[in-house]
Amino acid sequence: MSAAKDCPCGRRDAKGRPLAYAACCGRLLDEGLPAPDAEHLMRSRYSAFVLGRADYLLASWHISTRPASLGLEPDIKWLGLEVREHRPNDAGHAEVEFVARSRVAGRGQRLHERSRFVREGGRWFYVDGDMQ
Repeated sequence: MSAAKDCPCGRRDAKGRPLAYAACCGRLLDEGLPAPDAEHLMRSRYSAFVLGRADYLLASWHISTRPASLGLEPDIKWLGLEVREHRPNDAGHAEVEFVARSRVAGRGQRLHERSRFVREGGRWFYVDGDMQ
């Protein structure tokens, strides 16, 4: 993805302007920087779905729940992300509620999930989530 393009996660700066991929999720996906919190990790995982980056999705998934492999739907078009809540439970655990919109074969879909994250060794990992 072009570093100057708007980040797929939809994060905006203080003035309401979309952040560029390089200044947002690109730092995590392409440079390997750790996410500062669970919301940033969740947003970067959404961007990884948009970009077809199964490698990043698996690497950011906690080993206790990580699948052996991950097949991404080739015909899915991701349309947007809305973060509804980021709730730190303590220094090493957090939850993020979000809605991700997509289109598959012309049909709109919504994924509404409350995801759980854990911080280990200075890095946040996706653990699992409950569909809403």
